[in-house]
Amino acid sequence: MDGDLLIEAEAFDDHGGWTLDAQFVAEMGSPYLLAHGNGRPVDDASTTVELAEAGTYSVWVRSKDWVPEHHPGRFALSLAGHRLDHECGANDRDWSWESVGAIDLDAGPLEIRLHDLTGFGARCDAIYLSRSGAEPVEGGGPDAMAWRRRLRGLPEEPELQDPFDLVVVGGGVTGSVGALVAARLGLRVAVVQNRPVLGGNASVEIGIGPRGEKGSVVAEAIARNPEGELQVGPLLEADPNATLFLHQQVFDLTMDGDAIASIDARHAVTGREIRIPAGQFIDCTGTAILGILAGVPTMWGIEGADEYGESHAPPERLDQHHGNTIFFRTRLADEPVEFPEVPWAMEVAKDFADLGGQAVEPGKDNGDGPVIEAFRPAEDDPFTNLTRRLTHYWEYGQWNDPYTEAEHIRDHLLRAIYGTMRNVKTAEPEAWANLEFEWVSHVPGQGEFRRYIGDHVLTENDIRDHVAFPDAVVQNSGAFCLHHPIDPTYDFRLKDWTWDTRDEEPFDIPFRCLYSAHVENLMMAGKHISVTHVAGSVCKFMGNGAQHAIATAAAASVAQRHGATPRQVHDHHLVELQELVAEVRGAD
Repeated sequence: MDGDLLIEAEAFDDHGGWTLDAQFVAEMGSPYLLAHGNGRPVDDASTTVELAEAGTYSVWVRSKDWVPEHHPGRFALSLAGHRLDHECGANDRDWSWESVGAIDLDAGPLEIRLHDLTGFGARCDAIYLSRSGAEPVEGGGPDAMAWRRRLRGLPEEPELQDPFDLVVVGGGVTGSVGALVAARLGLRVAVVQNRPVLGGNASVEIGIGPRGEKGSVVAEAIARNPEGELQVGPLLEADPNATLFLHQQVFDLTMDGDAIASIDARHAVTGREIRIPAGQFIDCTGTAILGILAGVPTMWGIEGADEYGESHAPPERLDQHHGNTIFFRTRLADEPVEFPEVPWAMEVAKDFADLGGQAVEPGKDNGDGPVIEAFRPAEDDPFTNLTRRLTHYWEYGQWNDPYTEAEHIRDHLLRAIYGTMRNVKTAEPEAWANLEFEWVSHVPGQGEFRRYIGDHVLTENDIRDHVAFPDAVVQNSGAFCLHHPIDPTYDFRLKDWTWDTRDEEPFDIPFRCLYSAHVENLMMAGKHISVTHVAGSVCKFMGNGAQHAIATAAAASVAQRHGATPRQVHDHHLVELQELVAEVRGAD
């Protein structure tokens, strides 16, 4: 409408102490600003926009009351220096537009400020100023997206990019290594990553140390600078064959028969959409997003023992998966530090008072942490003494849909961690008076999602028996790592954990597990390759995923050379592929 103005919070000039959160666009429709202060209100976010006409404007804010009835994440809004009385984030509703009143505004520059009131997860998606009296379009579906696009003056269709030889979707360790290898093999490669940094679960946002098979290529990529950032970013930026598209969420694709023709991605800050065509695609997201968008069959959950005869499989199939984990770190300040009452967190944390399982630094997790005496295990209890230090014992969401409930999963874990901090400090106030959070990630370490179906499904027995696959391209290593939810008292903790080292020998990964059986030009690398849940519990390690990526990058090179699909590479050029993978791996 003429005279109406939409201001996306993520596009503010100055985020202040607020954090841009673009993880949940598929769920709620938009990136947003998050006041992630761990109990301390963060600095104001601000921006200045040009108001075309003077008049009385109805003011709407899209926000979320993330713990209804308690309202821990509240914030206020100022327009042109006038602070509105309404507190946003306190309406007992999930993501929605709330009316915050009307205000007379002059034409010209208009300053807008967000004031965090709590330090506990206030979130603002957008602000809508309506002179016409029109109400904002609710939700995150096509109608709402079209309305936002129109008010922001964005094109209706994605901007077409020059074609690439290969598009790697997902810039974690797996995707970054695959792109680096492909670029060095001479392919023109696009890397599309939905985060502002590369590395995924190993990035500075989360900080897991990659496990599994590595070698020189992976070691080069995962080396860290003094700030903890992976070196693969500068390596890719310096390679003329690689183009990085960071903070770009893939939301659609186009098909040409049974092949992907292009992908569509949206930038988290500007909202601008791009269309990237390519001859080949590798999905390294861990979420099987390209397969889902293409509408092809995928695997989900935990297979029953009768399906593949696996010893670690449960008697019957379970609609369950590995959950997500929040990483955090505490420290002792030089003087006492207050931590607010958090009744909304105690509902989750209950009386739990053990902050073990910390991220000591980027690349080093499973650290010890403060624990009160009532929760300290006996010295002769090796299992509890070990598991309390394992970061992944903080886990939730095993029965939730990780595609549609990821924000809830993250928020539940935050409540558990905040409540535990409060318990530790109040149970032993003198011992822990100076205890505070040094860092709490707002980005969870992701667990398990859907898995692709290739021309072979790798099983526990294939791994345990060291099946000699004629199309073996790389090896993986490590233990079967199975997470068993949930602790009967604390639903944010694992109940048990299986770490089966087998014979500790590496095992082969056949190429047939690394390309889609349903999409002609789609390969995959990482935890969503064609494996059962049990087999995936070892193949999921980031070093192992990077090996898949090396193989698929080499396969993309062979396919490019022969004008072949991945299946045709398998059927007609397998020896050439195996020799190229060995050459790429070199002294690994």
